[in-house]
Amino acid sequence: MAIKVLVVDDSSFFRRRVSEIVNQDPELEVIATASNGAEAVKLAAELNPQVITMDIEMPVMDGITAVREIMAKCPAPILMFSSLTHDGAKATLDALDAGALDFLPKRFEDIATNKDDAILLLQQRVKALGRRRIFRPIARPALATPAPRPSVSTGLGSSSFAHSQATSAPVRTPTASSIRASGKQYKLLLIGTSTGGPVALQKILTQFPANYPHPILLIQHMPAAFTPAFANRLNGLCKIEVKEAVNGDLLRPGCAYLAPGGMQMMVERTGSSGRIKVLAGSAEMNYKPCVDITFASASKAYGGDVLAVVLTGMGADGREGARMLKSAGATIWAQDEASCVVYGMPQAVASAGIATQSISLDNMAESILKESARG
Repeated sequence: MAIKVLVVDDSSFFRRRVSEIVNQDPELEVIATASNGAEAVKLAAELNPQVITMDIEMPVMDGITAVREIMAKCPAPILMFSSLTHDGAKATLDALDAGALDFLPKRFEDIATNKDDAILLLQQRVKALGRRRIFRPIARPALATPAPRPSVSTGLGSSSFAHSQATSAPVRTPTASSIRASGKQYKLLLIGTSTGGPVALQKILTQFPANYPHPILLIQHMPAAFTPAFANRLNGLCKIEVKEAVNGDLLRPGCAYLAPGGMQMMVERTGSSGRIKVLAGSAEMNYKPCVDITFASASKAYGGDVLAVVLTGMGADGREGARMLKSAGATIWAQDEASCVVYGMPQAVASAGIATQSISLDNMAESILKESARG
């Protein structure tokens, strides 16, 4: 049975073109369209779509408000379309906080000209979300966040984010309290992620103390216009410092470096000092930034002194880099299937026998802190 899709946008051209692209795939079917958020909320309740594509700026009711209402009344996986601007990035992060699961840049020229890669990307994202089962959102207590730094605007605070669940029975995974620290001494923490990553990273990093003992490298599949806003937002919420990585940055404990969108982030080491290299990378690379590239460089620079975590995301980026890290003696963990928005990247490392633990998102921060504690 085809995945039922609701398309929401105030542009009749964009509604029509997105509908055409979705309907080209036999596994997908557009069951209705809406021209504003209020119509979307009404149709979502009446038709129970399996996926909703949502614009952000619309008359009557904007996309962010519509996401909040839909997730409160009739939860469904929502894919946001966003402009590649600073304001568009901020609004997209707000939409993810409201409960949307994924986003795509709103490139009218790509969709209008039938570029194969743009068409395939949209179809893949919709199918990935449509294969998840969304449960009724559960109100969460506010994340324990510090007072924001005065110079940084905050957002992405607590929300009733509806984590998606696998359609199969969840695999039993260890709780944080049941995981025993190995006693191993680390010098670097790596976290790679894609779809669902912004909310997952926020949930983990806001639980880290300011004196977290290691540098942290974050690789999130995200466009260049989005990573500065995302780094600033995390920095305002976290006790640790979070910044977009810059070429030549020296690694410091208690600081997280987010790979810039559209670039590749590598790490090199001279003596006891680590330094970040930011490069344009090959045009043939599917991902910019790429988890494999950062992980591989860390395996050469830090060997086994690394704890690497692969979180929710489509595809298998991170598997080969994690394989190199494991061969060097590093520890590899994966997010468990039940708490992933898309169980692609974590499944790739788990199925290959590279990950030694599959841990739920709720338990990930506590587990990392326990494993990272210096003896």
